[in-house]
Formats: sequence, structure tokens, C-alpha cells
Amino acid sequence: MKSAHRSVLLPPIVCLSLAAAVGLGGGRAGWAATAAPAAKPNFVFILIDDLGWTDVSCYGSTFYETPNIDRLAGQGMRFTNGYAACCVCSPTRASILTGKYPARLHLTDWIEGHKRPYAKLAIPDWTMYLRHEEVTLAEALKPAGYATAAMGKWHLGGEEYRPESQGFDLNFGGDHRGQPPSYFWPYRIPIITAGQPGEYLTDRITDEAEKFLEANRQRPFFLYLAHYAVHNPLMAKKDLVEKYQAKVQPGQAQNNATYAAMIDSVDQSVGRVMQKLDELGISQQTIVFFMSDNGGLANNTSNAPLRAGKGSPWEGGTREPMIIRWPGVVAPGSVCDAPVISVDFYPTILEMAGVRGDAAREKGTGPIYRNGPQDASHKLDLSPFPSQNADVDGESLVPLLKQMGRQRRDAIFWHYPHYHPGGATPYGAVRQGDFKLIEFYEDHHAELYNLKDDIGEKNELSAKMPEKAQQLRKLLGDWRKKVGAQMPTPNPNYDPARDNPPAKNKKKAAKQVTWQMLNEP
Repeated sequence: MKSAHRSVLLPPIVCLSLAAAVGLGGGRAGWAATAAPAAKPNFVFILIDDLGWTDVSCYGSTFYETPNIDRLAGQGMRFTNGYAACCVCSPTRASILTGKYPARLHLTDWIEGHKRPYAKLAIPDWTMYLRHEEVTLAEALKPAGYATAAMGKWHLGGEEYRPESQGFDLNFGGDHRGQPPSYFWPYRIPIITAGQPGEYLTDRITDEAEKFLEANRQRPFFLYLAHYAVHNPLMAKKDLVEKYQAKVQPGQAQNNATYAAMIDSVDQSVGRVMQKLDELGISQQTIVFFMSDNGGLANNTSNAPLRAGKGSPWEGGTREPMIIRWPGVVAPGSVCDAPVISVDFYPTILEMAGVRGDAAREKGTGPIYRNGPQDASHKLDLSPFPSQNADVDGESLVPLLKQMGRQRRDAIFWHYPHYHPGGATPYGAVRQGDFKLIEFYEDHHAELYNLKDDIGEKNELSAKMPEKAQQLRKLLGDWRKKVGAQMPTPNPNYDPARDNPPAKNKKKAAKQVTWQMLNEP
């Protein structure tokens, strides 16, 4: 039987309450926080596209205004070291829905990915869809009576791999595409068949989310609310653009009024969802997650003090704003500094729901218990759950959320055997405690950073700390073997004169953004 937990302990983590203490309840970490069994919780998972770590006020922005997201953070726990499993979108989305590292899924780039036929390395034959053999959160929750809906961006394969084939009862707006042709009606997304002149996509997705909440108020539900915003094309409502144009000051690092307006619309969506939960009287039994799928695009925003942004191997590519609100359990206004990653959501949500879809279970296997065979009071019925979940890589965040323990794993990992205009050449990375090592596959050089002292990754330490660098290299290599990571190979067609390096792509992307800004409604 495999276990998703590592046996080596991390140094003590810090999860602190910044508000008045609340009753956390008794009992084992990971189970009901109250003495009497409660109804199964509802889940709302809000996923924003391309939102950078400092793109919200409660993470340091002084330009973007996000009062509703800030209020959510004040009602829950804010993670300062929350990571996406990849520096681009599709792999992170797959990791959230399955609890598995993109390297294990062989889904390691955004679908369809950038083409670099003359680059030094040839990328592996990776999987451009989420396989039906994988068990999604929706599929794991449905046997427990959950209604499920996917709203907004999907980007995990073509028509045969849409949300409705992956356990979701309802799909609004999700297909193969990674960005909408337009944020204003008509969106030119074929499965959205009706709309009104002037209608804005972020608002429309929120309308549909509210309808789902109303229709399922009396049963447990899982709402996967994945906005297309704030991904390109940059399009926003005129009044909001003008609001932020008036705020721009010379020398500001964050100064794109259209991008700011898109964030404002996302924030309004968060506020509307929270208000709807209150109106329906189900706010206290609904757990809300907030996350981004990769770092902010450097052409649109500044991720400072983090280095670089989307599509890069550095912190700006993967560190994300991450908030979890769990009424009656999570201390309002609490902050957690433990390194956590998007594969952790899967086991967290299943544990909160009182089901376990990530335990190894094969033919002839006896009963499985939450804390071992001696814990007969928590014997689990796994009959509805397929055994594919045995390979889940994530570890439940429940002990951190309850401030009653820490995770048991030793490190978190990344694997990106691709090229990206954001700055990435094929690489792998590992974070263990405060140290992060990046290994670049083209020439196998490594960069080592102490993130506690150097969040901006300015001081490379591999020459000063060769033993630490070698230890982390081995840890990363062993992990790649464990998950079956696909590696790039020498490219027989390598031609430096014909290769299209990221710098050229960056200029092209900047022109596209400018064009979209000039042609917004």
C-alpha cells in the first residue's frame, strides 16, 4: 500500500491567528471540529487565471483594489508560501482536480504548448488532456451525494474530455481553450449559446454560479468556479478602466489600468458569491478556497518582490495568493507560512468531506482506517472509490488549518520539460524547508536559493553551499524517478540560428496585449 505522506518531518511551520481566537473543537485533526456530527460541508473553489502573488491587496498590492478577497482572507487563513504545481495553467488545474503532480500525470504544459522545433532539447511526448482514468474531485465526491459544477475555464482537453465527462453535473463555459476570444458578448465560446449586448464574461460566469448555488442549497455541493480572467486578452469594463487610469502614478510597478479593472471584476465576483451564500443561509456550512493557477504575466503586472512571472522557474512563476475559509474551524485572520502546493487540495477536500478517495485499495485489500487498524472508530468504506487515487501526491492541509499539527512530507517539487516565453527552459525544482533548487536540463546547471533570506532569488548559493545543492539535486532526481517524470532529450534538429528564443516571443506578446487594449469595447 502506497502512502501520499512522507516520513521525514519539515522544520516547525508557522500558522498564526491574527484575530481573536475561535473555538477549534476537539477530536482528531482531519475530522469534525464539533462534538456532534455535522452535515457534509459544501465547497466553493475559486480559481483565477494568471493572478500574481501580489495582485491582491492583502498580499501587498497598493494599486489593485480587492476588498472582497481581502475580506475572505480576514475570515479564513492566508497562506504566504502557497504554490501552483506548474508555472502555466493546464498542469496546475489537473493537479488540483486529481491531487497528483503534473509529472506523474504526464500533463506538464499548457495545452497545446509552445513549439520550439529547433531548440536544444526536444520535449517529451506528453499528454494533452486529463485522462478519464484519473479520478477527479468531482468523481470522488459524487458517491457521497455531492452536486458538482464547473464554471468557466477548463483547458484540460478537447470535447471528449470536458467537465461533464469528468464527474461534473454541470459545465458552463468550459472547453479546450485557454482564453476567451472576447470578454464581452459575443464571447465566441461555442458552448455559451446565449448572452446580452454589453455582457461581461466574468459577470456572466458569476450569474451561472449563483444559479447553481440557489438550485443546490439543500444538498452538499462542489462548485469549481474557474474564471478565465485575468488571462489575456486584456478587456475590461470602461468605468473600471477609467477608475484605475485615474490612480496611475509615475514609477508604479503595477500600473496597467485594464488589468486592474479585470482584477476588480474578479473581486466583485468573489463578493457576489459570498453574499449569495449568506442570503441562502449556507455560508457557515460552506468552505471556500481561493487560488491562482500560475504567476502573473510579466507583460501585465509586477510580481515584485518575487522574481519574474508566469512561465518562469523562479518564484514569480509559481507562488500564488491562496486563502481557505472554513467557518467554525479556521481562525479568522490567520496566516500560515508552511510551503504548500496545489496537489494538496484534493486530499484536503476529501478529508473535510469525510471521504477518502486517495487511499490505496486493490482487490482483496482489507478495510482501511483513518489512523491505522487500531482506529476502528474511523473505519472507512472505500467501495465507491477507484484505486487510481492510490497515487495521490498531495497531503491534507487540515492539520495546518486547525493549527493542530504540521504536514509530514519533506519537500515539494516541480517538473517542466518545456520552453516558455516567460523565461523557462526545461527545468525541475525542489523546495525543502527554506531552500529551493532549480535544475536546468539544457546544461544541467543548478541554482540554489534560501527563500527565507532571499525571496527575490537574487543570491545564488550553489557555489557557496555545494553539499546542500548536491543533496537537493539527488532529492529531485529520486522524485522524478518515483513519479515517472518524462524528460526532454537532445534535439537532432537543434539549430541556434533558427530557434525562436523567449525574448522574441516576449516582444510579440507585448504587441498583442497593446492591440487588445486599444480594441477593447
